[in-house]
Amino acid sequence: MLQHKDIIQHACMQTIRAAVQTWLFMLLVLMMTPAMADEVRVAVSSNFSAPMKEIAESFRQDTGHTVRVSSGSSGKLYAQIRNGAPFDVLLAADDVIPQRLEQEGLAVADSGFVYAIGQLVLWSKSAGFIDEMGEVLRQERYQRLAIAEPKIAPYGMAAKIALEKMGLWNLLQGKLVKGESISQTWQFAATGNVELAFVALSQIMRGKKVNEGSWWLVPQHLYEPIKQGAVLLATAKDNEAALSFLTYMQGKSARDVMRGYGYELPTYFQ
Repeated sequence: MLQHKDIIQHACMQTIRAAVQTWLFMLLVLMMTPAMADEVRVAVSSNFSAPMKEIAESFRQDTGHTVRVSSGSSGKLYAQIRNGAPFDVLLAADDVIPQRLEQEGLAVADSGFVYAIGQLVLWSKSAGFIDEMGEVLRQERYQRLAIAEPKIAPYGMAAKIALEKMGLWNLLQGKLVKGESISQTWQFAATGNVELAFVALSQIMRGKKVNEGSWWLVPQHLYEPIKQGAVLLATAKDNEAALSFLTYMQGKSARDVMRGYGYELPTYFQ
């Protein structure tokens, strides 16, 4: 029959054994579970805001990492980064700014790549307003045409080049309304403040379809390819979540989302 002292020792051993088992179980869970608290701060060009939301959510589900998104024109995001904005990754609307950041030492050398190729469209919220050849631009049916500011927005520069090649840039100066970003440019047309706007195809496409208004896909010979570049910023060179995100951007889940919004992909993605 156990003595009182033996009973106490037995109880203490059971308690210690249970505590050790619990600790070992918690340690095993931590080793097997992705770091849930890691966050990636992504500066993203306005044209990519909608697909970015979907990619960020699937990235969270697949890795446990969260994404904090800040959007704007590529030019303004570049200025913010130069002024010390706390971003980890830049998804720009061109590949020039990421390259410039690498050259300036503000991004990790050789970390940049083209993640998508954007397409320019002329869009109206009114069905039937735009014809299949974009001839509406030469007609007197509209008062205002919106484009993103060419100095800071790659899609705005693409629109300017297209209008120049069509011989319309100088003729339409009195009708132009310039948005600070491609997002604001789309809003001008979506709210009816302008009849026409040059926007990104991704802004009007969902599930590989355009379901509202009328549009003209601007032929690519009228503007330089809009190669959208991603880059790891220097302050995040040791951020595993940021590195994981850039890898994820090149994977199948992200590619499928981008295709659904009308982006073309670099050949090495396909």
